[in-house]
Amino acid sequence: MRVLYTGADGYIGAVLGPKLLSYGHDATGIDTGLYRRGWLFDDGCTRPMVISKDTRQLSVADLTGIDAVVHLAELSNDPLGENDPGMTMEINYEGSVAFARKCKAAGVGRFIYASSCSIYGASGGEMKSETSPVDPRTAYARCKVLVEHDVKAMTDDRFTPVFLRNATAFGASPRQRFDLVLNNLSGYAFTTGTIRVMSDGTPLRPLVHIDDICQAIVLALEAPREAVAGEAFNVGDESQNYAVRDIAQIVKETFPDAVLTFGAAGADDRSYSVSFAKIKERIPSFACKWDARSGAAQLKSVFERIQLNETMFTATPFTRLAELRHLRDTEQLDLRLLWTPMTNMAPVGAVI
Repeated sequence: MRVLYTGADGYIGAVLGPKLLSYGHDATGIDTGLYRRGWLFDDGCTRPMVISKDTRQLSVADLTGIDAVVHLAELSNDPLGENDPGMTMEINYEGSVAFARKCKAAGVGRFIYASSCSIYGASGGEMKSETSPVDPRTAYARCKVLVEHDVKAMTDDRFTPVFLRNATAFGASPRQRFDLVLNNLSGYAFTTGTIRVMSDGTPLRPLVHIDDICQAIVLALEAPREAVAGEAFNVGDESQNYAVRDIAQIVKETFPDAVLTFGAAGADDRSYSVSFAKIKERIPSFACKWDARSGAAQLKSVFERIQLNETMFTATPFTRLAELRHLRDTEQLDLRLLWTPMTNMAPVGAVI
């Protein structure tokens, strides 16, 4: 297929691009470039060409001839979404729905949307399936629910949207994120010798490795239309419904010299466990290859190889909200998070 994937220079996109090529797809990336400073290590992989453009600025003509789209490019987590709920609504909801409409008008046959298990909110002990009521507690999660609703309504014989409700991601990526729970605790353990859990560790979180997310994306691209059209799928495995306390203990076992501490119960009551039976039924070749232990071991190996230190770990490019604040504070981005012109600067390659 000729596949366009947005968020190509993001945490997941940096891993997905080479995988699309390895499966024989003709892939092209789109990314506005907000997080390009955050390159932690080189994995030696060949990547597709990436076009520097905001998805809000793409036209129907830009999408003509594309067979399938994977849409990853949004403001990417709860803290980032809550920082400016209005902008989150513009980009994550209005922008994503408008982008899907353009894809459909351009004749794109399949549209894979990266949703999130965070839409379940607080489960109250119930294991959440795709038919369970949702309880989005943040702007980020509310936008996911709205996009699923509006884009599902576009489903017809020629346009097949698929919604992948990913569990909380973890694992190593060249475009690393340290604002995800397993990555964050592992980074602290290696660079500071402490594993700091800010809560009492009782909230439940399902986890999934980015390699397994990418596997789900590729399989959703290739699955029979009747199995996936207009459907939502939780992406992960029941064995990876962890309490945060259990995640911290796994990190402690991986970094045994680190000191593990817990805080008090917090006001954030989000806690949910998730069923992943549907994706195994409809896309039977999907199976997670990673768990928290192997993911923590992978991170440790990378940290040792690159000699990660605290300065690198806490650098703003590896935390999404911190990097966006830097770009806004330095007036490189405008109020809509679009790049501002670089004034009083000669063009790159100009003869002065």
